[in-house]
Amino acid sequence: MKRYKFILLVAIAALTSSCNDFLDRSPQGQFTEDDNPNALVDGKIYNVYTMMRDYNITAGAPAFAIHCFRSEDSEKGSIISDGSDVAQMYDDFVYTPTNGLLGAYWSQNYAVIFQCNDILQTIADTEATGKLTDNDRRNRGEAMFFRAYCYFNLVRAFGEVPLVTIRVNQASDANVPKTAVANLYKQIDSDLSTAETLLPEQWSPEFLGRLTWGAARSLHARTFMMRNNWDSLYVAANDVMQSGLYNLNTPYDEIFTDRGENSGGSIFELQCTATAAMPASTQIGSQFAEVQGVRGANQWDLGWGWHMATPLMYNAFEAGDPRRDATLLYFRKEDTDPVTPENTNTPYKESPVSQAMGFAFNKKVYTDPALRREFTNKGFWVNIRLIRYSDVVLMAAESANELGKTAEANADLELVRAAARGNNANVLPKITSLSQSVLRDAIRHERRVELGMEFDRFYDLVRWGIASDVLHAAGKVNYQPKNALLPLPQTEIDKSKGVLIQNPNY
Repeated sequence: MKRYKFILLVAIAALTSSCNDFLDRSPQGQFTEDDNPNALVDGKIYNVYTMMRDYNITAGAPAFAIHCFRSEDSEKGSIISDGSDVAQMYDDFVYTPTNGLLGAYWSQNYAVIFQCNDILQTIADTEATGKLTDNDRRNRGEAMFFRAYCYFNLVRAFGEVPLVTIRVNQASDANVPKTAVANLYKQIDSDLSTAETLLPEQWSPEFLGRLTWGAARSLHARTFMMRNNWDSLYVAANDVMQSGLYNLNTPYDEIFTDRGENSGGSIFELQCTATAAMPASTQIGSQFAEVQGVRGANQWDLGWGWHMATPLMYNAFEAGDPRRDATLLYFRKEDTDPVTPENTNTPYKESPVSQAMGFAFNKKVYTDPALRREFTNKGFWVNIRLIRYSDVVLMAAESANELGKTAEANADLELVRAAARGNNANVLPKITSLSQSVLRDAIRHERRVELGMEFDRFYDLVRWGIASDVLHAAGKVNYQPKNALLPLPQTEIDKSKGVLIQNPNY
């Protein structure tokens, strides 16, 4: 079991966690401005990593509902009575501004933003004294990355949101009107461009998991992709590819296991762990695997059973694609059924949810039985993969194709298919066409299966302009173009006393 110095520092820094409420903010943490400024900044930047593992932003139901349930490949799952309001809103697009997950996601993203603003102001104060260090510069890069990351979350989910880039000392500091989407992206671009100049290509081993240049450049590429800015996306994605820092060498069925953590294809993943003294701790781990784990009994009580794959996800994979069996957790219908590679160590009967609804659990969070026996069934130690190299290669392929560089797009696409194919030449044949339309469909398909059950399928559908067609065909007939954006949380509108205006048509 991994025990990194960095993650233990993050656990200590959790003592300084900030309030999650956008306009009901209490003072941040236990540091004061009289403390050592370097200790202040280090503690707070470590704390941001802890905040990023929070249930409400990456590791729990709010993130899965907003990023995943709205696509055709994922549903809320579990049992019907468990979170029926969530299923109605995010699976069925009956949006309600008072939904609790909506407010939780909003508030935790802003909590991270406020912490980053505080860090950046402290560094600016230090810079004014002429005492800025290389460590301060790296911390500035990390804070700018995380601020950009959270504003990107918010602008994709809600469109126009308040832009706050100052230290927030009282609620009125953050009670500002919404900012135009173009200006939000202008801030994101500025933060990421600066982060790219400040972050190292890699850290020393004790700081494995900290942000790097590659993470900033890859996130920047993702923001260009969301805007269909093909020229900028092409440059950014190819910068990462040409750096030689990453590879596709890890077999797909290992990427999401313990031995696949921080592999050559990992650009940014949040570090989680467990210890014998704290087997159920979310201070140094997360609920990422617990929320998505098998909802069963006895040895198969691995979690809540949320975020399950639909039959459409199963059917999306080509015949023989090994990624299907590494993405979906199947079930033997009876205890006496033969054990095959795809159902080894998987439950039967005790999880009637999946059998009745035709769903499968997310195998990308399936935990090692030996570690479950040592710590807990809930898998708090599972790292959260946020940016993978294969995603960047597919971004490069898509941008090349849209720019008419079809041979280059085909070559990038083949890199990902060849990695998935492994040593089995009989599956995933090379796409030979150089037709832009054929390659467009092939690249879109590849994103769907390579990144299956991860975070961005719904946003891909939106930016491609096909969300209505795809979701209606999948039976999600309530979807309307306005549902590309969520309503702002009603609690925030009420507290703003007229400053925040609800999104149109809500």
